[in-house]
Amino acid sequence: MSRRVQIRGTGLIGTSLGIALTRKGYAVSLADPSPTAERLARDLGAGQLAHDVTAPPDLVVVAAPPDVAAGVVAQALTECPHAVVTDVASVKGAVLDALLADGAPIERYVGSHPMAGRERSGAAHARGDLFEGRAWVIVPAPDSSSEAVALVEEIAHAAGSVTSRMDAADHDDAVATISHLPQVAASVVAAQLRTLEDHALALAGQGVRDVTRIAASDPRLWTQILAGNAHSVSRVLQRVVADLSDVVAALEGLSAPEPGADVGSLEVVSRTITHGNTGHSRIPGKHGAAPTAYESVTALVPDTPGELARLLADVGAADVNLEDLRLDHGLGQPFGLAEILVVPAAAERLRDALRVKGWRVLE
Repeated sequence: MSRRVQIRGTGLIGTSLGIALTRKGYAVSLADPSPTAERLARDLGAGQLAHDVTAPPDLVVVAAPPDVAAGVVAQALTECPHAVVTDVASVKGAVLDALLADGAPIERYVGSHPMAGRERSGAAHARGDLFEGRAWVIVPAPDSSSEAVALVEEIAHAAGSVTSRMDAADHDDAVATISHLPQVAASVVAAQLRTLEDHALALAGQGVRDVTRIAASDPRLWTQILAGNAHSVSRVLQRVVADLSDVVAALEGLSAPEPGADVGSLEVVSRTITHGNTGHSRIPGKHGAAPTAYESVTALVPDTPGELARLLADVGAADVNLEDLRLDHGLGQPFGLAEILVVPAAAERLRDALRVKGWRVLE
């Protein structure tokens, strides 16, 4: 590749993108306000330091925090007058509005958002395969040139992502529900654990672990994200609050001592869970395919080195494709439960094959 890409911001996303593009042969240069951060990204294989490179970039990728992204984009458009500039902030409307207000040359600007990340931030947690199979939303400005859009799509594909196009308002409304709401919900649920007694926390199973997994995210970054998309997120949360208020009222009715106070309450509870089933069933399946119903095969796995690897090898030996895997650790027990999700037609065959190999398979 002869493309020269400069990445401004060497946190998790910027460094991961640099590693991915460098592996594909792009000439990547790195810049960050922190000399330590950019040198770490260089040492991780994300590219050269920008001040060591004299050739101008074809593309500048701004991987700066959402609250400063617009300023860094505007600076890049000025400093690199022949380069296309994109940003990878998770909020697009605020960046575009700021650029339009400043009269920036937005024909060379294309917003974008890779739907990838981890609970931990920073270059130290970067991975070259972070974008593999992930959605990457391309958000052209009103006057973005077709060449600029094509270049941003090119690097997204080179990183392993699947691209789609949206305008800024539709993007921000969409991520408010599929990304920002889950973060708020996980944080609110996890916050309830702060004052729970240790003996109660010892009962924590996979349910609370699943719901609170992303609650370990960076508070500073997520404060910036939620502030940047406050309008869209607040509208989604208002609907959630309304639904929760209905559930609270129903549960209060069920627990009230007065005769007849519970009338209609069970319907509200049942409807809430049913609507959740419906929403969950709409989540796309693997590789963006239509949702698929999988069957669970659960095996007991000793908590010793090599046992999980042996189980997975036996699944492969049975010629069964593993669609997903969930692990749950037994409370105070030296074993865990491996829930293997497979297509229904393969479930019984896998159970039989694992039993032959000596695994304890739960019914």
